[in-house]
Amino acid sequence: MARLKVTQVRSNIGTKHNQRESLRSLGLKRINDVVVKEDRPEIRGMIFKVSHLVKVEEVE
Repeated sequence: MARLKVTQVRSNIGTKHNQRESLRSLGLKRINDVVVKEDRPEIRGMIFKVSHLVKVEEVE
């Protein structure tokens, strides 16, 4: 199964509550935090919500 490397590149200050919660659920707390998650539909949905705040790379 593919894995996704998600990096927070912008601050969540001034964003909507559901976007802040999506970042928190992904495990991102501050700028330049990096997490590696399995490529699942639930994770893709959270990333889609905050796509303007994160950078996503595919990892093997």
